[in-house]
Amino acid sequence: MRRPPAGCLVSAPATRRAWIHGRTALLIAFAFSVMADPVSSVAYAIEAALRELDGNLALLLPAMGMVVLVVALVVTSYHQLVGRFPEGGGAAAATGKAFGDGLSFVPMGALIVDFVLTIAISVSAGSSALISYLPALAPYRLPLALGLLVVVAGLMWFGHLGRAVFALLTVIFLAAAVAVLVSALGAEPGAAQTATHAPGLFDGAPLAVILAFPVAMALATGVEAPSSAIAQLAQLDDAGRRTFGRWALWLTLGIVGTLTLAITAAVVALGIHLPHEDSTLVADLARAVGTPAVFTLFQAATALLLLSAASSSFQAGPGLLKALARGEGSAHGVLPEPLGRTNSHHTPYVGVVLFLVLSGAVVIAADAREPRLVLFYAVAVFVSFLMGLASMAILAHRDGQRRWVALNVAAAIAVAFTLAMNVIRPAALGSLAATALAAGVLYAAWVRAGRPRGAAHAVAEAEAGEAESAAGGEHAGEMSEETVSIPVRRAGARTRE
Repeated sequence: MRRPPAGCLVSAPATRRAWIHGRTALLIAFAFSVMADPVSSVAYAIEAALRELDGNLALLLPAMGMVVLVVALVVTSYHQLVGRFPEGGGAAAATGKAFGDGLSFVPMGALIVDFVLTIAISVSAGSSALISYLPALAPYRLPLALGLLVVVAGLMWFGHLGRAVFALLTVIFLAAAVAVLVSALGAEPGAAQTATHAPGLFDGAPLAVILAFPVAMALATGVEAPSSAIAQLAQLDDAGRRTFGRWALWLTLGIVGTLTLAITAAVVALGIHLPHEDSTLVADLARAVGTPAVFTLFQAATALLLLSAASSSFQAGPGLLKALARGEGSAHGVLPEPLGRTNSHHTPYVGVVLFLVLSGAVVIAADAREPRLVLFYAVAVFVSFLMGLASMAILAHRDGQRRWVALNVAAAIAVAFTLAMNVIRPAALGSLAATALAAGVLYAAWVRAGRPRGAAHAVAEAEAGEAESAAGGEHAGEMSEETVSIPVRRAGARTRE
């Protein structure tokens, strides 16, 4: 074991504490950054369910309860997926392992569509958060959303934002949400609450909930992120990435699930009905129960978190295209070489422009109204979930793990049902068609390139490439080498010795 320099002797307990503190800090930064997308989805998922319920508050809590239950099933199965693929890759890696590289382009195509929709819905919801605070901006909704889109895309030119920034914005939003919920505890129920009537079992209530909850599954769109993003943790070994990925999954479920149900319960208890077109459900809740300072903090935190979710997809989408592009050092080389070009800040700028154009077209088509976009949103990512869960069921069967087979099949059935309930809506068919188109284009490019092996690992390689870019070519991690990476390595060295 390497000894510290003379005069700098550190006791074993002190070294161990430093390692634990550094590892804990990295876990917090990682977990809270990858949950930015599902946490930000709270801003519009609950309202989406209430709209599908035609404003029936009595059915809102059961609908959101079903959403959290399905998310819990997916997270439980992805716990196993992370264990099997600690190098990252998510559903694409699992699909490639179970069915071959060719079918791995289905979840990749779904991710590309999901990234475009995440950007579009995030900037649209961000503009709604600003308009809810400053109603005078309402006539400029579309220009405002497009302006936010250009700003976020423009910032990508200067390199990837640090993981710690996303983590900080997530924590700020959670703190603001807690402040709103605490204020709601002492608030008086509105008059509208007493007028709400809950239909009986034979009055269509179960059917209404079943039809409504799939729309709110936008809440699940970031669940796959930890299974892919662990590839960024190059300073950890497989066991460390496996642990971090699983912790991030369960923290996401616990925090997002609790926050969702708490806000839903507050909305129901206080009788907060569907908002005016220039406001949002969560904004109306914050305005009704909070002080002006709390309302301001909540709206600002909501807007910033939504923009960070858009920024995250602006990183991940072009990064995936870069990993699949032809060029020097490319392992797969199935897409045109320009998609792999980067600027001095390691940003694949052609891919950023492509996602800017595509997401801008979606924003314009929806007139920057996120309630319209939610109808498209949960379809693509659920295709990815379905492929991942089916793949894990196959792999568990090969290994003779019957309990995992049963769990993965149950989760796959729940996801397939949710997907089916979504695609009965004409709007969702567009998202499904876009997913099929993206997957088809990637598959055709792969065939033309001679079917290079290893394409299923492109998602993991894209995440690892993001980490290298963010660190200027060094190992990933927003924490410094001294505070995080070195203690982790030394601990590993001690174990080996």
